[in-house]
Amino acid sequence: MLTLTNVTWLDLCLAGAGVYLVKQVFSKKNPAPYPPGPPGRPLVGNLLDMPQVRPWLTLAQWGKTYGDLSHVEVLGQHIIVLNSVKAAMEMLDKKSSLYSDRPILPMGGELCGWKNSLALLPYGDRLREYRKNFHRVIGTRAAIDIYHPIEEIETHRFLKRVLAKPDQLQAHVRHTAGAIILRISHGYEVNETNDPFVDLADRAVDQFSQCVVPGAFMVDIMPFLAKVPQWFPGAGFKRTAREWHETLEEMVTAPYNFVKDQIAAGIAPKSFTSNLLEGRTLSAEEDHNVKWSAASLYAGGADTTVSAIYSIFLAMTLFPDVQKTAQAEIDAVVGTDRLPSFADRHSLPYTEALVKEVLRWNVVGPTGIAHRLIEDDIHDGYYIPKGSLIIPNIWYMLNDPQTYADPSEFNPERFLAKDGKEAETDPRTVVFGFGRRICPGLHLADASVWISTAMSLAVFNISKVVENGVEITPEVDPSSGTISHPKPFKCSIKPRSAKALELIQQDANY
Repeated sequence: MLTLTNVTWLDLCLAGAGVYLVKQVFSKKNPAPYPPGPPGRPLVGNLLDMPQVRPWLTLAQWGKTYGDLSHVEVLGQHIIVLNSVKAAMEMLDKKSSLYSDRPILPMGGELCGWKNSLALLPYGDRLREYRKNFHRVIGTRAAIDIYHPIEEIETHRFLKRVLAKPDQLQAHVRHTAGAIILRISHGYEVNETNDPFVDLADRAVDQFSQCVVPGAFMVDIMPFLAKVPQWFPGAGFKRTAREWHETLEEMVTAPYNFVKDQIAAGIAPKSFTSNLLEGRTLSAEEDHNVKWSAASLYAGGADTTVSAIYSIFLAMTLFPDVQKTAQAEIDAVVGTDRLPSFADRHSLPYTEALVKEVLRWNVVGPTGIAHRLIEDDIHDGYYIPKGSLIIPNIWYMLNDPQTYADPSEFNPERFLAKDGKEAETDPRTVVFGFGRRICPGLHLADASVWISTAMSLAVFNISKVVENGVEITPEVDPSSGTISHPKPFKCSIKPRSAKALELIQQDANY
């Protein structure tokens, strides 16, 4: 009899291949052809075609070769790539009751525990409950107006940190995003440095980005590996998963208990969590839903806006003429005696267009998170089998020359209607996802990026660093995770004037 100690990775792979072959032999005839795609190989299908580095570029190439829908198969798992907004809207929006499930991710979802978060939650009653919680508190632009003072004050504090240590820009962006989201999600005011909750969110979200990349862990390709014991040769992913699960559990529970303690003491400030807890007796199910809704807001806002705001500074370093145009508009509308506020937003169309162009130019979630089809579908004459993963190539949708003129050019004016020419499509219709999986914190994220842009440009000149008499031009090199970040870069950040310096140094308190 074969014992577990005799089992090798080859045995496991052969077993997986055997299961796949049996499925192929007994599979029914398809009612229509699959969408076109790169040809697969025996047993493994398109396993070797799946890109690991900047996958959106390979997926875009498939789109140019095979059309809006392309199909690959990896060890029996069907994957459909969408390379147009039209296809994404028709499938993920108009047929959202079919296309709103999430894949079961053995590493990220099951072993690390992210299956309880909004991002990976299966389609069903619990998802609807989370989204109802979000809608109650931050579901509309009007609903988030109450949080505008928090965003303005924390962004003012950001200006102070940048002034003091401009060479630590990325850390300041991360700290401020954490400060804003924790204040809103849990009513928690962060420490000026080394805040435990901000550090927790940073670690957990970085781990999330690593553990949900398709194919990054063999267990995602061969789910039965999840059952091998931790001591088994090659099962180091089990130890990693245990550590990451502990980080996530702490990130979810610690701030939630902080809010409960504050409510018990009668000193809880208004927040997403206190709004859902105060004056209610919750069942275990409701308690779970509130805790994870809050954690989903906290995790979702702690990293995505970091990427977008860091991209603003990269763009301003590379495109000084755009920066000058935005600053001239801010000076004309706001003046130089105060910082911009949300009340100025409608009067700053170029600054608004600049934010849109950054979201289009450096896409935060280039391929989104895969949707999963609940039952068989025929779309445009193609067969999409139940359980297929649907990947929207958001990067290509925002770089499609049929939608955006000269997409490689950074040009905010594309979003301003003038001389009888209509504005190009607002990227915010795409960047936050589709259908019933659209980001419920989109109004909050949009507000955070806008106020950071307006305030920063009002008081700072951002330019290339000069080292040994040579200008250093930053590289545009986005990372390949689920949440993509610009490659760290150097830039010079200096107050625009003595008046600007004075504005930065004013008190910024609640």
